[in-house]
Amino acid sequence: MSSAWSIRREPSPENSRLLIERAHEELVAGNAADVRLDDVRPLVRESWRRSLEHLVGAESLPPLDLASPQLDRYRREHPLAGVIDMIRGLLVPGDPDDAGVVVVVGDAAGRLLWVEGDRRVRALTGDMGFVPGAKWSEDAVGTSAPGTAIALDRSVQIRGAEHFNRLVQPWSCTAAPVHDPETRRILGVIDVTGGDQVVTPQAQLLVDATARAVEGELLLARLRARDAAPPRRARRRPEAARTTLRVLGRDRALLEVSGDGVETVSELGLRHAELLLMLATHRQGLSAERLAELVYGDAEAAVTLRAEVVRLRKALERAAPHLRLESRPYRFPTSVETDAHQVLGLLDRGAHRVALAAYRGEVLPDSTAPGVEDFRDSVRTTLREALLAAASVDVLLAFADTTAGADDEEVLRLCLSLLPARSPKRAGLVARIERLEKISTNP
Repeated sequence: MSSAWSIRREPSPENSRLLIERAHEELVAGNAADVRLDDVRPLVRESWRRSLEHLVGAESLPPLDLASPQLDRYRREHPLAGVIDMIRGLLVPGDPDDAGVVVVVGDAAGRLLWVEGDRRVRALTGDMGFVPGAKWSEDAVGTSAPGTAIALDRSVQIRGAEHFNRLVQPWSCTAAPVHDPETRRILGVIDVTGGDQVVTPQAQLLVDATARAVEGELLLARLRARDAAPPRRARRRPEAARTTLRVLGRDRALLEVSGDGVETVSELGLRHAELLLMLATHRQGLSAERLAELVYGDAEAAVTLRAEVVRLRKALERAAPHLRLESRPYRFPTSVETDAHQVLGLLDRGAHRVALAAYRGEVLPDSTAPGVEDFRDSVRTTLREALLAAASVDVLLAFADTTAGADDEEVLRLCLSLLPARSPKRAGLVARIERLEKISTNP
């Protein structure tokens, strides 16, 4: 490996990993006065306590705050978008796929915007939700370098077991906030995540220096822009309304609309949910005949469809007035997100554990609309195949405990092959496989 991070230097932590793990267990168990907490660095100890105050679970998965295409639009408009190439050049100057680390740039709220670097490390960290769009603030996932650096407004190093979240404890990280060069408010955070090589004094100096270089470049760019154009009064643009259709594990879908600090939730009938889902899935638009075929199973039902579309438009005027359903073809000029597409997006990013947690059940399980049935099968199959191909054994075991994976013999056998020989979980898996074999032999 040839990269800026390829020389491994063992850190000199103040306490052993075992002592920190025991202190963490005592704090999570409610023993905040346990003397073993004195063995933990004050910076980490106070962050753990803030994590408890925010009711963060010891194995909480980060919320996905930004989903595509909202994430793409937000990244383009973010103040750090113009310095991403500089950050790459300073922190991963060689082949990014062989860097041995992941380099992250997030916003002031702790939401990850860019996650780049070593392909293998990205795949492993993605499994715990370390992906673009996920929120890694202290109030979301507890102690971590990105979130704690923002909370303290200073560079921070978090080593392995010092993470509040047990899922993150295999990793170490160094992060530093990036400030507006004039107002000094926090614009975002730069983080490097990997093994022990990312928590050396040299690593902290490098990440700190990168943050300062970015601030200097932002100031220069701003000064050049002022020289090139007359001053203009900044106007706050209203936040675009965001519409999300929630169909996973629900017979009556929910339509959520948020924007400018206001959020409304409306429950939809099954037919309106089917129509909205088909239009959200086919964003290019659908003819009346094709939409009737997807919803009613009959292209000749276009007259019935048009009457239902009139009722849907009236319902949208109340629930989501910004959604204007166009005709010829039927389509929405603005995108409608769905929780099912969010799961598919998480799988594309390698965030298998988060995707499984977000999969609340099958798409509109009581719907018999042909288009819905096809989409339902597609989501279920994509989830299953992604987990079989790349997920960790813990995620596969969690999938095997869901309705979708409970009777999947291939999943159970793969879990069995991945577990250590002496794992206590093997006996239960063997019993489940034998039960399925009996059912298939004697239906």
